[in-house]
This record gives sequence, structure tokens and C-alpha cells, in this order.
Amino acid sequence: MFYQLARQLMFCADAEKSHHFALGSLKTLQHTPLSALWRQQLPAKPVTVAGIRFENPVGLAAGLDKNADCIDAFSQMGFGFIEVGTVTPRPQVGNDKPRIFRLPQANAIINRMGFNNKGVDYLVENVKNARYKGVLGINIGKNKDTPNEQGKDDYIHCMRKVYPYASYITVNISSPNTPGLRDLQFGDALMDLLISVKNEQLDLAAKYQKYVPVFVKIAPDMDEVAVQQVADTLLQSKMDGAIATNTTLDRSLVQGLQFAEEMGGLSGAPVRAKSTTVVTQLRAAVGPEFPIIGVGGIESADAAKEKFAAGAQLVQVYTGFIYQGPDLIRSIVNSL
Repeated sequence: MFYQLARQLMFCADAEKSHHFALGSLKTLQHTPLSALWRQQLPAKPVTVAGIRFENPVGLAAGLDKNADCIDAFSQMGFGFIEVGTVTPRPQVGNDKPRIFRLPQANAIINRMGFNNKGVDYLVENVKNARYKGVLGINIGKNKDTPNEQGKDDYIHCMRKVYPYASYITVNISSPNTPGLRDLQFGDALMDLLISVKNEQLDLAAKYQKYVPVFVKIAPDMDEVAVQQVADTLLQSKMDGAIATNTTLDRSLVQGLQFAEEMGGLSGAPVRAKSTTVVTQLRAAVGPEFPIIGVGGIESADAAKEKFAAGAQLVQVYTGFIYQGPDLIRSIVNSL
């Protein structure tokens, strides 16, 4: 009930202003008695993936808490794991505003934020100060002004910074909102990046005497041949898992709606089928054991079960969570 009232108020205001207001409120109140407004106890539904024990298989997707300001608040909502970021080596403001658009008729959002964040050092300090002891993923990217040829240097810089504090690290090569970023998803560029990431991971594992898995987040806008090629590279480079998928550039399911033609990545219900198809194809390509986190259009327990049936061992929510709040987490966990 509280969230539905809060959503009505926030949806009356500019989307990005509402976003910042919500995060600011969570950050301010997460260690006060008012956290009872969103706190919920959920039954344990543990699952082990990539050697990590998750309290339940429902996580918060990256992009909502880019700077790790609200880790404790989100943990209080019952998430089995939390992914923060995308974070870049240096702070950056992202793309010009406006850059978030709601499509409520489709339970969808279009964003072209552009990896706006306060930089990896700021994020690390927040992670160090959080009380949360559960599974924390840290999603890393490259700065917008870093040429693709030097992009791996940005990823490695972030890896070195976050490695001691992450349960797993996600390499984001699939956001449509950083020019040229998706070019890193294919062929020699992808192999070169992932081999460099793997070598750094092994060096850091030796240094810190702990192995932190690395996942790769991929786009939904690929045909089966492209998915197979990405899968082959993930296996050859010995990545630990994949997150499928990021937002889509496809507008076919939102044609005619207000803001449908805005540039950026479309998330929410319209990406559900496309994302599930990629999960299915990826599972077939990588075999039964390779870890896959399914994300995209999960707005109900049935949608989550669809991702599990397609081959995901874990799921993440973002846009469905914006529209429904903590009730969505409870609904999915209770259905398992």
C-alpha cells in the first residue's frame, strides 16, 4: 500500500527527478525506524550459482543504484542479491537531459542515461560503509571518452578497485547508451577484452586469496548466430557466467505510444519475450552448467518462472520493480 501511494506521487513528477528523490529518501532513511515502510522478511530459498550461495534467486539489476548509495535499503526489501553500478573509472555526468521516459501503458521505461555515476572510488567507499553482508555484484564499464581500443584499461582499472569488495563482477558491454560500447560484444574485440579481464581476475585472485566470479552482460538485440558466437567467446575466455539481457533498441511493441521514438534502451514488459529467447539460445549454446542470470520484462512470478524455464538460475528485476515495488520480490520468492 505504501509503495502504491508513493508511486502515484512520483509518477506525477519528472522521471529522473523522481528517481533521485526515491534514492535520496532510501539513503536517508535506510538506517532509521522508517525503513519499516519497505522492510519485509521473506522465506529463505537458497541457491548456489558460480560457487556463491544466494539467499534467494531474485536480485536487483544494475542501473538503479549506480553509486551504491542504498545497498542497505534494498537489502531490507528481501532481495537475494544486489547489483550496483554501472560504475566507470572517472565520474561522468552521462547524456543530456531529459533521458528517462515512462511508458506506463506498456509497463516500460526508455532510458539513455549514459553511465552517469560518481566514479569507482565513490562507489567503493559506499560499499565499504554498508552494513549488508549478502551477495553484492558490482557492474563495471568504460568512460564515454575512452576509445574502444583502450576500453579494456577502464574495465581492468575498475576490477582492481572493486575486487576486494565484490561477490561477483559484471562486465557491461551491452548498454546502448554509450556510443560504440556494443561493438565490444563481438569478434576479436570481445575476445581481447575478456582475455584481458580473465588474466586480471586470476592475478587478483592470487593477490587477495579469493576468487571473485566475472559475469558478462549481453544485449537482447542479437540473432541466434550472434548469440552462438558470444557464447563461444564466453566459454573460450573462461568467463564465469552471463547476464541476459540488457535493454533493447527494438520499438516494435511500443509503436504509437508517447515517447516510443525516444532514443535509448527500452526495458520492462516489451523486452520480456526477446530477453527470454536470448536466455534460451544462450543456454543451448553454453550447456547445462554455465551460470546465467535472466533479466528483462520480469513483472510477475510467472515471468520469473519463464526465465527459469528458459535456463536462468537467477533473475534480476528493475523496471517491474519500479512499477510494483517490493511486492514483486515477495511474489516471486513466495512462488518458488
